[in-house]
Amino acid sequence: MSAKDDATRTGNGGETHQQAGGDVPAMTTQVGTPISDDQNTLKMGQRGPTLIEDQAFREKIFHFDHERIPERVVHARGYGAHGFFETYESLSDITSADIFQRAGERTEVFVRFSTVAGSKGSVDLARDVRGFAVKFYTKQGNWDLVGNNIPVFFIQDAIKFPDLVHAAKPEPDSAFPQAQTAHDNFWDFISLMPESMHMVMWIMSDRAIPRSFRFMEGFGVHSFRFVNEQGESRFVKFHWKPKAGLQSVVWDEALRINGADPDFHRRDLWDAIQSGDYPEWELGVQVFDDAFAEQFDFDILDATKIIPEEILPVRPVGRMVLNRMPENFFAETEQVAFQTGNIVPGIDFSEDPLLQGRNFSYLDTQLKRLGGPNFNHIPINAPRCPFHHFQQDGHMAMHNPRGRANYEPNSWGGVEGGPREVAQGGIRSVPVAYRGEKARIRSETFADHYSQARQFYVSQTAVEQQHMADALIFELSKVKTKAIRLRMLSHLQNIHADLAQAVANGLGITDMPAPADAARPTRSDLPESPALSILKNGPDSFAGRKVGILVTQGSDAGEVSAIVDAVKAEGAMVQFIAPTAGNVTLSDGSTLPIDEMVEGAPSAIFDAVAVLPSAEQIEMLAAMPAARDFVASGWAHYKYVAFNEAARTLFSKAGLPENLDVGFLPVGDAPAFVAACRKIRFWERQMAA
Repeated sequence: MSAKDDATRTGNGGETHQQAGGDVPAMTTQVGTPISDDQNTLKMGQRGPTLIEDQAFREKIFHFDHERIPERVVHARGYGAHGFFETYESLSDITSADIFQRAGERTEVFVRFSTVAGSKGSVDLARDVRGFAVKFYTKQGNWDLVGNNIPVFFIQDAIKFPDLVHAAKPEPDSAFPQAQTAHDNFWDFISLMPESMHMVMWIMSDRAIPRSFRFMEGFGVHSFRFVNEQGESRFVKFHWKPKAGLQSVVWDEALRINGADPDFHRRDLWDAIQSGDYPEWELGVQVFDDAFAEQFDFDILDATKIIPEEILPVRPVGRMVLNRMPENFFAETEQVAFQTGNIVPGIDFSEDPLLQGRNFSYLDTQLKRLGGPNFNHIPINAPRCPFHHFQQDGHMAMHNPRGRANYEPNSWGGVEGGPREVAQGGIRSVPVAYRGEKARIRSETFADHYSQARQFYVSQTAVEQQHMADALIFELSKVKTKAIRLRMLSHLQNIHADLAQAVANGLGITDMPAPADAARPTRSDLPESPALSILKNGPDSFAGRKVGILVTQGSDAGEVSAIVDAVKAEGAMVQFIAPTAGNVTLSDGSTLPIDEMVEGAPSAIFDAVAVLPSAEQIEMLAAMPAARDFVASGWAHYKYVAFNEAARTLFSKAGLPENLDVGFLPVGDAPAFVAACRKIRFWERQMAA
């Protein structure tokens, strides 16, 4: 069908959508009822809550939630760990939540990290959002803070979530690509959704390829509410800050890691906890009142927006430590059920339409995936505090109400009558008054789709900006339909002209399209936000990282010992790589067990490397393609490299320049090598290329 046969309509946010016309059938519900608006849930007023009577939305989400059995539709590939949360100080002035009342109190937690788009069998280092879900087993019941490692999302209204995930998943006719967004369907959808542009900047940044779960941030994404004992309400946004700092990999490194170890993130978390190097994060909050919300430049109910930390600092309120792996992956990590609707007294929802939809969807999903209404009987989901209710029977019920009464109200007294509601201390919703007509509508305050996308881009270092351009070029190069590429370039024009031009150059596009129509013009006055950059918030230590030491028979024992001692003194780990498995004999006759053969341990899986061959074995080592690739990749991935004189032969054979940069450090000063490694990468090598 030609474009002239299509009618269009433009929503409040400036989005353009095709409307049925000519030979195009009308969209309907499953029972044939025509749908007039598939972009917005039914709300009470522009910024009011989503209404449960919205049957078109409920049917769409209900069907989407039940598409997969038993694998999660999204976040299928996950890994979890147990730990505790420790409160820093009482927050009784702003919330009555029991978990925040007593300084130093520890609360049991279970955390599940995940990728979003891939199946259970996909690789760990796909370019993707990472789920960051925390279940707090509080004295007032379970509180689930179900977030991501990115603080914004693709869409503003939950009714579009099935479309987003369908577009990102393998295309339905070919069933590929797996765990990738580099295909026509995803970018076709995204290029028709201007509200996604801020999120596009984040997923094309290095945030989408983290080095480890341990080195990434987490966010609650939405605005929630804190409520104190007096019933006073404030908005709150939640942040997790890794104590070890932020760190990601470069794209070529991610590809190599996926080939060498598709379980890289899982193994990293397992090894860290098993070795006693417990991952730790601080929980921080941005708390603000209605006055702040009213004067802030963007709508705090819009999940595609952030509140920059420079405007509203993040207040640390506690720390989380993960110190125990599950005893059985299926029983715990696979069966854990997170729900945004699981809150406790002192915490409440906002009217964010994406959050409102998640509250419905998550409960519905657990019902199908875990086989029935009793999924909270599974030990990993059961609260650690006492619980009493009249819910009974159902598939796989582990316990039922005891006594005569299984209903309420009843006239039976005492234990026989069962539990009763409590006047004080129970969960209460904030009494918010809503005005407006019941309608499918998007608030005009959600309409600026480009300004914060631009702010994110200009807040990055030059290195990070280059990575974003490279990521967009790679992804869009996989898109076969030129019109989709041009649509994306029209959006990038509204974000930053330099970025748009770099992507156009990389795609070989000379006919640059005009900027996309925008409901609100892009603001160029938003200041840079250093908190948005990974490289501006990297670690100040090399602790928790790993050095790969390449050795051969006869390697100098003193050189090996010097590197090992310096690395371990920093709190980092070492692994030994050699041409063959088993052991090597060092120069002093001692035996060194080998962890990996060089063919199976590319330098990409290490944060830094040391190359310490013996002079007698260097020609043999230099003849090995895997050894040459080991050092060539270390150079290409901007790693710090410690080396001895014999290693220069290997460097030459691998094609490295004769004049090595200062990212290569002689083994004679091992402490200087480790001190340099605190920067994680020698980015000057990239900028000099």
